[in-house]
Amino acid sequence: MDAMRDGSITGRSLSAARLAVLGIFFLSGFGFASWAVRIPAVQEKLGLGEGLLGVALLGMSVGSLVSMPLAGWFVSRLGSRPVVGATALAYSLALPLLAIAPSLALLLPALALVGAATGSLDVSMNAQAVAVEKGQGRPIMSSFHAAFSLGGLAGAAAGGAVAAAGVGVAPHLAGVAGLSLVAFVIAYGQMLPAGVDRGEGGELAFARPTRELAGLGVISFCVLLGEGAMADWSAVYLNGTLGTGPGLAAAGFAAFSATMVAGRLLGDRLIARFGPVALVRAGGAVSALGLGVSLTVAQPVAALVGFGCAGLGFSIIFPAALSAAGRAKSAGPAIAAVATTGYFGFLVGPPSIGFAAEAVGLGGALFIVVALSAAIVLLAGSVGQGHPKQKKRPEVP
Repeated sequence: MDAMRDGSITGRSLSAARLAVLGIFFLSGFGFASWAVRIPAVQEKLGLGEGLLGVALLGMSVGSLVSMPLAGWFVSRLGSRPVVGATALAYSLALPLLAIAPSLALLLPALALVGAATGSLDVSMNAQAVAVEKGQGRPIMSSFHAAFSLGGLAGAAAGGAVAAAGVGVAPHLAGVAGLSLVAFVIAYGQMLPAGVDRGEGGELAFARPTRELAGLGVISFCVLLGEGAMADWSAVYLNGTLGTGPGLAAAGFAAFSATMVAGRLLGDRLIARFGPVALVRAGGAVSALGLGVSLTVAQPVAALVGFGCAGLGFSIIFPAALSAAGRAKSAGPAIAAVATTGYFGFLVGPPSIGFAAEAVGLGGALFIVVALSAAIVLLAGSVGQGHPKQKKRPEVP
């Protein structure tokens, strides 16, 4: 952070950079949701069954998992700004390919390419967010992830409206890509310079698996497995297990998403007041207790409350883990390691819940999320490494 120490980064520059990074997070969430709501149309166009569609979507996951560690290495070598620029450009150019792929054979590499760009952008924009957070000297990471969540909600709403109006997938995604590219270029000009978080050379492509970093990885795995489970199984649980009907079933994930956004909007102030360890521990406890009680009661209203507790509890945990990884000596590889481990949990969570449901029912299988939330309570100390609020209790203004 030499540029900040020598005064070349001003408060105005930091404020502009924060707005730019907030915009990048929002655009990332908007683009992902825009694709997600058009998956059924692509499935119908190519005549894919659920099994083949699942294989195709796995390509995006594999692309992300492969690219994340490499992005961390490039961040250390070059700084986060040029990596954000390159991956945002790649993402904008690749997104329309998903709409024009004429067959499964071409959709699969297109998804892998978009996944690689998405994973690399995720690592590099979080690294830039960590740099801005360090410059401002107070917790702001949760606000960036709130912007991603809000972008996802906006992208889903806009995509649904566009689809309902009969707009084809190709012009829709091309429009999203074009507007995103223009916005990315504007944001790029306001980001912190590469020298702020560029390493001094000799950085490893992979972060050394220290005890603290392993703890952050396990926390991220647990929370993102839970997020994946809520996304894929909340409506199924309400409709199939509790018999609510599809209308009320959709409210399960809505409750989860709404409380997650609310928690992320409030998260920075709460972390500044209580410190990350206390907040992560409280988040794990809220999720474990709220979801656990609701699954035991097994009533629709209780389920909605439980999913809301899960969203609120999960909201600040992953941002806090990434912020802690950013305080490591080699921030780029550390952020990449934590993000990759968490994303792996997001991938394996839904099928793991499904396999367990075959044996014990979906209600019983969702207790896996309860157990992992409880594990977060035990591992919460990992997020406090290097955080000043863990050394000295903050004064109440």
